[in-house]
Amino acid sequence: MDASLSRRGLLSVAALAAAASVTGLPRAAAASGAAPARLRLTLPAPTGPHPVGTVALRLVDRARRDPWVPSRGRRELMVSVRYPARDVRGYPRAPQMAPGEAAAYDLASGLGEDLPPGRVDWAATLSHAHTGAPASGDRLPVVLYSPGAGDPRTLGADLCDELASHGYAVVMVDHTHDAGAVEFPNGRVERTVLFDEYARARKKGPKALVAFLKKVADVRVADARFVLDRLGALPGGLGARLDPCAIGMFGQSAGGFAAAHTLHDDRRVRAALNMDGVMGYTQRDDDPSHPSTVATDGVDRPLLLMGMEGDDHHTVASWGAAWEHSTGWHRDLTLTGAAHASFTDLQYQVPQIVRGLGLDDSVRTKNVGSLDPERSVAA
Repeated sequence: MDASLSRRGLLSVAALAAAASVTGLPRAAAASGAAPARLRLTLPAPTGPHPVGTVALRLVDRARRDPWVPSRGRRELMVSVRYPARDVRGYPRAPQMAPGEAAAYDLASGLGEDLPPGRVDWAATLSHAHTGAPASGDRLPVVLYSPGAGDPRTLGADLCDELASHGYAVVMVDHTHDAGAVEFPNGRVERTVLFDEYARARKKGPKALVAFLKKVADVRVADARFVLDRLGALPGGLGARLDPCAIGMFGQSAGGFAAAHTLHDDRRVRAALNMDGVMGYTQRDDDPSHPSTVATDGVDRPLLLMGMEGDDHHTVASWGAAWEHSTGWHRDLTLTGAAHASFTDLQYQVPQIVRGLGLDDSVRTKNVGSLDPERSVAA
């Protein structure tokens, strides 16, 4: 885990917990007795030469019980694979979020109290990936994607579609009971327990809180390594098209930490990109205590650290430690004008929300900074 629990991540999880018992109409609509028209959002088209296909898959780790809710039995994950497609004619565009995920995200979006429920139709947003389209015949390099704490994998749809359009197979991983809501193929929705676990740990004291943060990170790494184990067995001929010698991983916030941590722990990952995720078991960027092995050992393969304005290896203690101890290529980049959520689909969607709902521009600045969305996506 990283500072996502002291930044937007904790807001997302806390709001989900507060909204967990809400059913039926969103609260804003229920109060007035009629649902207002909801704003519909778009995502930018990928810029690469390939159209994009996608398939969503349920994976079951028979070797692990669910670490968050053991009564659920074996660990279940949902992943989406984005890939360059041979032909997308006749294959529908996939929604950004499944209905259950969208309903949960509406109750507790990454904008927190800046956006009351019921104002945005999250389920209506379409990605630019086409469900079930046949994959190209090329051998594909692989990139795993891990989202921020409390976020669905689909909040990185834009970046993953972009990579797929440039010739990568991108595997987007949902961390069940960490993500706000994960919808499985039969319509079953598993909600987050992260906030309840966090609250219990915090009540017990500092040692328990550190142990909780470490568990979050360890579960995510175990999820990623299990997905790597299953790459060759993906259905529809996808597994045979993936290059096991060309695997990278990236993520935002807690997902960025997971990417770097998996790079450290699993040599199948050849390079990683951490987008604004602290790599220690702390809630403060500048706190050097309780470092992870990524920080204490460093890594011997390429690691890119990409931070919002103000975050680099001089200001984020765990980044500085990793920088000092890494023997592989490493670099940090600052996305000038960015905020923590700039590394998600919200970078493109928040300006639409601000314009469409007539919100104060400070909502945009606070959540995704001041940079132009097109520039952010390109970077």
